[in-house]
Amino acid sequence: MSRPSSDQADPSAPLRPGDHSDAPDDSGTDGDRPITQPQLGLVGWLRWGWRQLTSMRTALVLLLLLAIAAIPGSIVPQRSADPNGVTQWRTDNPDLYPILDALQLFDVYTSVWFSAIYILLFVSLVGCVIPRTKHHWQALKSRPPRTPVRLSRLADHRTVGVALSEDEDAAAAASAAVDEAQRQLRKSGYRVERYDTGPVASVSAERGYLRETGNLVFHGALVGVLISVGIGGGLTYTGQTVIVEGDTFVNSLGLGYTSFNPGRFVDTDQMPPYSLTLDKFDVTYGPFSGGPGHGMAGDFLAHLTVTEPGQEPRDGEVRVNHPYGIEGDRVYLMGNGYAPTITVRDAAGEVVFSEDVPFLPQDNNMTSIGVVKIADGMPKQLGFAGFFYPTAATLETGAIASAYGDLTNPLVTFRVYEGDLGIDDGTPRSVYTLDPTGMEQIAGGDSGVASLELEPGQTVDLPGGRGTVTFEDQRASGAEAAVKRYVSLSIHRDVGAPFVLVFAILATLGLLAGLFVPRRRLWVKATPVDGAIRLEYAGLARGEDPAIAQAVADISRSHLAALGRDEVELPPEAERPRRPRPARAQAPDVN
Repeated sequence: MSRPSSDQADPSAPLRPGDHSDAPDDSGTDGDRPITQPQLGLVGWLRWGWRQLTSMRTALVLLLLLAIAAIPGSIVPQRSADPNGVTQWRTDNPDLYPILDALQLFDVYTSVWFSAIYILLFVSLVGCVIPRTKHHWQALKSRPPRTPVRLSRLADHRTVGVALSEDEDAAAAASAAVDEAQRQLRKSGYRVERYDTGPVASVSAERGYLRETGNLVFHGALVGVLISVGIGGGLTYTGQTVIVEGDTFVNSLGLGYTSFNPGRFVDTDQMPPYSLTLDKFDVTYGPFSGGPGHGMAGDFLAHLTVTEPGQEPRDGEVRVNHPYGIEGDRVYLMGNGYAPTITVRDAAGEVVFSEDVPFLPQDNNMTSIGVVKIADGMPKQLGFAGFFYPTAATLETGAIASAYGDLTNPLVTFRVYEGDLGIDDGTPRSVYTLDPTGMEQIAGGDSGVASLELEPGQTVDLPGGRGTVTFEDQRASGAEAAVKRYVSLSIHRDVGAPFVLVFAILATLGLLAGLFVPRRRLWVKATPVDGAIRLEYAGLARGEDPAIAQAVADISRSHLAALGRDEVELPPEAERPRRPRPARAQAPDVN
């Protein structure tokens, strides 16, 4: 074929393409030729962005970012899980709180930036899984690849010669040998395909599709986890309540919860109807020996009576790390303490307050603090800031402390304040704290009047003839102990948790399959030669497979054992002549 006249080159020009690095610069200037990139339009940039987003590298980066973004949620209290902790954090850090709140660090898992990472990871995984699933499905339906012409060029290769009898048909023997190899490979879990060319018979085998299936299951399960967490989070609610012995909690937003955090899709009017009554709370304490670790609590058990509409009441128990399940809710035991019964009467002897007051424990010996607020019934509002000591003991400094967690010598003390409690302006106030700002202290501290100290059954007068305070003894009502106990329960409903568990298990199984299932191809070829058959065994790993050489050795050994033929020496295989390469023309000296 003759070259077109337009392609005729100057005989003195180098035999190089026009765009070779040695080509002369047509720009008329010295130096490197300018590199011109293709112009990308809007569609091109969108396609480029989509490919970057759905790449495995981006998915790994987003997964790492999601893990990092979740760290503040374990450091800073979250409104959804610990609203009281957020309130306390705001009180303790008034300057830093507005900054962290603006960054949504108290609502990490519903923040804009966390949701953005979450959604991008979801899109990246979906965009990665769908095309890979399509490609894998096509690979499952396709046949194993054809047998390479020269198996000896593969790294894991073995050639063996077997003898033929004098009157045996070489082509038929070669085909029978490959039939046996095909049977063994199929029995070992390989997909097999015969590729015969004339007298040469061969079988191609492939296995390890479970590896890619595991990868797809892993990525698909991650998508399932994201969906389950996203949708389940909208249907989840968490609430906290405090129940004193003898009291009943009703699963209703307006009746039973001290704090409640519903998901965005929760209908608070359709909550499961049930009630929980705390019959008794048992705590097992170590012996009061005075030594290290004495009096430590060993076990906590809340005895409940569970009532549902149309059913007989039944008993229930809640322990630490052993929640009680009811109607899809999980009831967790989060804390406990003492709830002394305090009665306040006015100067005329009329009862203005009589309630079980939960005191919050401050140490292992159950030294507890509590607050009583009298908003009505007195000439002025009163606030009582109290300490409760289950086993009161006087220190060398004169201070009182609890020496033991159980009720041995119970005592309650109060500092009393008079004035505005700050609850009439509608500002939310915690029932467990008292802000004495702007109030007059009338007992305890620098008031000139000693703090009120009461034992069970004792009554003391309020300063100035304002009335009396009584620490009620519950044993007078037939109770076993002088002071009631209370439990703090967390009621949690997580619709997505079972689905998250299922997808997490699938992700683990898929990851194990993707890591440990080898993807490999094996070939067995039988070629008739003079009075013998050349059997070639070869393998090729798809990825990392340190056992590929052993797999080739195993199939050759089992195959030869099944054939039962004697091995013979084969003449060296003739090398295929190589096509000579054209000599390169020497580039002229341009200097």
